[in-house]
Amino acid sequence: MAIKSKTTESLEISVLDISQGKIEFCILGNSPLIFNAMSAKAKHELLLPKGRKTAADKAANLKHIPIDEYRNSTYRSTDSKALTRLMFPAPGFKRAMATAALDLPGAKRTEIGRLTWVEGQQIGIYGVPKLLMSVVRSADIAKTPDIRTRAILPQWACSIVVNFVRPKLQPGAVSKLLAAAGITVGVGDFRQEKGAGSFGQFRLVEPDNPDFKRILKEGGRVAQDEALKNPECYDLESEELLGWYNEEIARMQDTRSVSRKPQLEEA
Repeated sequence: MAIKSKTTESLEISVLDISQGKIEFCILGNSPLIFNAMSAKAKHELLLPKGRKTAADKAANLKHIPIDEYRNSTYRSTDSKALTRLMFPAPGFKRAMATAALDLPGAKRTEIGRLTWVEGQQIGIYGVPKLLMSVVRSADIAKTPDIRTRAILPQWACSIVVNFVRPKLQPGAVSKLLAAAGITVGVGDFRQEKGAGSFGQFRLVEPDNPDFKRILKEGGRVAQDEALKNPECYDLESEELLGWYNEEIARMQDTRSVSRKPQLEEA
């Protein structure tokens, strides 16, 4: 009985030639940017929880220290030669592009996440910060209201370098995607993406844009260090809340100092 041999067909694998493209963008804020960095105190609590506080603990420790919360809400550079003290996570702009892809035809969020990235871990942000105090809702079931203090940049600007994969993406498509992200998504806290707020919006501009050049000149490291050291309130509500807080702290300190004075004995 003859055995028939099977013929092996050759399979040709075709791999698309890919390369890396790179574009530098000048970004100018359209609406104020609110910082939302997690404070060191909150990180320590996550790392080593202290459990529920007793009434005595709550009475002995202040719940809020606005000036510290203002400073700790920012991302800061420790490099004394950096052009800016304030920084912002580079992945924030990448996430904005990926989210913007949800509203654009022909683009998928997962693809944009794989095919684009922003150089560096942090981006230098130009602009002079101010102190913002506002009512927020906690993440618990009851949505308990609280007062949160953060740094806000009324005017801001930065430059980012976006890398992308060719030929899946072209420079024009990347530019349109980032421009759309500036309108529909934004960056920072209470941004446009969340629906309720419209902060953190931005637009793409040329390097010689007058507003862009002005913010880079006036909102560098020296001006930012001064604003972090001696904060100015962003609005009337913040000014009233901070003023009332300082008055109450001064009154409490005066009350404690009076109660600790020794009583004179009667003759």
